[in-house]
Amino acid sequence: MTTETVDVLVIGAGPAGTVAASIIHQAGYSVKIVEKLTFPRFVIGESLLPRSMEALEEAKFIDAIKAQGFQEKYGAKFVKGDSVCDFTFKEQHTPGWNWTWQVTRADFDKALADEVAAMGVPVSYETTVTDIQFNGSDSVTTVEDKHGNKSQIAARFIVDGSGYGRVIPRLFNLEKNSVLQPRKALFAHTVDARRSMADEPNRITAVVHKPGTWIWIIPFSTGITSLGFVGDPSFFEEFPGTAEEKYRAMLESEPFTRERFRDVELVFEPRILESWSATTDKFYGDGFVLTGNVTEFLDPIFSSGVTLACVSSQTAAKLVIRKLKGESVDWDKEYMEPTMQGVNTFRSYVMAWYDGTLDKIFFSKDQRPEVKNQICSVLAGYVWDMSNPFVQNHNTALKRLARTIELTEIIKQDQ
Repeated sequence: MTTETVDVLVIGAGPAGTVAASIIHQAGYSVKIVEKLTFPRFVIGESLLPRSMEALEEAKFIDAIKAQGFQEKYGAKFVKGDSVCDFTFKEQHTPGWNWTWQVTRADFDKALADEVAAMGVPVSYETTVTDIQFNGSDSVTTVEDKHGNKSQIAARFIVDGSGYGRVIPRLFNLEKNSVLQPRKALFAHTVDARRSMADEPNRITAVVHKPGTWIWIIPFSTGITSLGFVGDPSFFEEFPGTAEEKYRAMLESEPFTRERFRDVELVFEPRILESWSATTDKFYGDGFVLTGNVTEFLDPIFSSGVTLACVSSQTAAKLVIRKLKGESVDWDKEYMEPTMQGVNTFRSYVMAWYDGTLDKIFFSKDQRPEVKNQICSVLAGYVWDMSNPFVQNHNTALKRLARTIELTEIIKQDQ
């Protein structure tokens, strides 16, 4: 069995893996990526957030992404019946990027992987990790290609950005259940022939269909729109038939989608994704670090997945570089804590979305611009800005604001 030696082995060629690989490679270290699938391949997470742009910029990916001609994204719109709450990233509280992209992930991920390969980082596709043996921080990883050929990769450190594959957590029994309620999504890509400029293709739209159930609408620059329903699994049992029959009946049941997407042409048969929330006890160990969805995937609402993937990999890569230089790294303080800060902030907003707290805030008739801008910063992915009270106090600030809105409305009704 042949053995290849590198400084860093990266598992996964998605955004988490490629961001880490690029930054570590730029520092002069040898890096290799192994990826179980072949690219391009479909995955959800098609709406980016402005904070991810900082990581993509440091990884030197911006020009490669621009060349794809993706739909630029300037905000996020929430709709409930006749009520609309529109956030524009230029009005966010936190200084930083105020735009990003809506992307077909097959093309986006391949563009990143091709770019990192062009930098000189080898990417081995259709290569599965079957075993990892650690000796301190050094490791020997056994991989198997699509033909069944096995080989080994000796590395000084491993970055696991394997996403839903969760390679190290599964190999070493680190997985645990998320505290979030299991949910299900039924989604497809549609040929959006009735789209007009009034449909604002430069932002994602989230439609409240009923309590606990919502719809994502993500227009791409190609005229294709990603559209999915998300909710409790019991919701989908209300609609009989095949996946396509269910999907079309759901579109017909929602006034916001009924006319625009009636008899719409589907690019592919509607697909199901469910029970996606998962986490792990620890995001690092002697010789490895977990990044992106391997740490914790929350929920499609607020499009946090790619941002957490990119930012956690950006942070991890810099710490790995220091580790390789022989410097001391406090992984708890310098990696675990900031990663959990981002995850926990987004989790608070996910839970507030499903329990109706954000419903009261987003669709209130009286909105304070300062408060809206602070919440907008969270929706832009700036969940590490502790100057923002809706980040610093993410557990309580939303509930207090919703309660204040309720009391104000009661007082007005009594006057």
